[in-house]
Amino acid sequence: MKVTIVGSGYVGLVTGACLAEVGNQVVCLDVDAQKIGILNDGGIPIHEPGLLEMVARNRAAGRIAFTTDVEQAVAHGEVQFIAVGTPPDEDGSADLRYVIAAARNIGRHMTGFKVVVDKSTVPVGTADKVRAAVDDELGKRGLAHPFTIVSNPEFLKEGAALEDFMRPDRIVLGCASDAAGERARRAMRSLYSPFQRNHDRMLFMDVRSAELTKYAANAMLATRISFMNELANLAEVLGADIELVRRGIGSDPRIGYHFLYAGCGYGGSCFPKDVQALQRSGTEAGRPSRILEAVEAANEAQKSVLVDKLVKRFGEDLTGRRFAVWGLAFKPNTDDMREAPSRVLIGQILARGGAVTAHDPVAMDEARRVMALDFADRPELLERIAYADTPEAALDGADALVIVTEWKAFRSPDFDAMQSRLSEKVIFDGRNLYDPERLAAYDLDYVPIGRPVLESAVRSAASVSSSR
Repeated sequence: MKVTIVGSGYVGLVTGACLAEVGNQVVCLDVDAQKIGILNDGGIPIHEPGLLEMVARNRAAGRIAFTTDVEQAVAHGEVQFIAVGTPPDEDGSADLRYVIAAARNIGRHMTGFKVVVDKSTVPVGTADKVRAAVDDELGKRGLAHPFTIVSNPEFLKEGAALEDFMRPDRIVLGCASDAAGERARRAMRSLYSPFQRNHDRMLFMDVRSAELTKYAANAMLATRISFMNELANLAEVLGADIELVRRGIGSDPRIGYHFLYAGCGYGGSCFPKDVQALQRSGTEAGRPSRILEAVEAANEAQKSVLVDKLVKRFGEDLTGRRFAVWGLAFKPNTDDMREAPSRVLIGQILARGGAVTAHDPVAMDEARRVMALDFADRPELLERIAYADTPEAALDGADALVIVTEWKAFRSPDFDAMQSRLSEKVIFDGRNLYDPERLAAYDLDYVPIGRPVLESAVRSAASVSSSR
């Protein structure tokens, strides 16, 4: 099939590459000439494992192309995916200006039947606005070409997006119930048939239910994370171990283990803005969500939990202290720094007079860019942020290690080298990566989330011996 993807960011590029991978002819459109230039020069503007190779493979085969030419892109595909950004507005609602602009461009240039697919994460009712925008542009041209709107929300995890698209758990499609909607069903079934060879994963429903499904899914996962973080904070006070609690409740098949890991808060481009947008939708509909308000509040508080632990150990004034920070991206296998807990941690350390040496396997360049924006009005603070090429190098000259992102490269460090490099010999683990029993053999204190603090057995023994 011939497919047009409007928007060549994270969702659009992954969608276009995967559709091309199974033989479709894909044109990716973006108004950002720099982004299209990168793609046409053989690069990609984001980090996603395997995506660069997939794009290169299909570009060489002539199955995917990139352009800023709106007319050419609209003319190409019977199916037009809108996959542009929907950033949060000041009031927390989704900013639909780019979605509506894309719809207007389609209406301005279409010359025949189009299936217009909302792939962007959008509030309930957006399909009606997209339809009105296309109709308005057609009306200006004195035309009434047939088209239909489909809601097809994405369920891609950053760091595993290709796997999620190629082997989906479900494919949600909201279609109209008229003849045009039936035509869209046939087109979408044909388009997605290569991704469901074993069994039918397509879930057809009305458009508004499909729009709500995306927000509901992300809000549910965010709720599980915040709930576990709240339990972790309670476990610390009560003397319980959240890891044992996680195993206890996760073994219940009604609950399961997914998204039950305590930590220092969630971030990224999806959960924060989608929780806010769903809250806004509820408020506008006269049904505010007290649960989602609590989820968001708990997550914002959790982003400061590591700083609270640093202050408890070193005091409010961190002047003269340097901390090694492992992990800057909001999650592993991405360079995405949007709403990353590391930004809160680093900002609060600097505000208390401390300094940071940070390392991340892929997000260093993006971190430099984001930090420069975060502290644009306080450039003197930027001077106290250093970046290390390796995790080990970040430890040199540091009082303590703070782990923010659970990269695999951090899971089995050289603890012998660590204890010799850290002056205060303490690990603050925001992702509970390590087994306290294993750490008991080293001259290191271990401060996890929701688990008992491990004080070095080596130093404790030395203290007892010296007191005799």
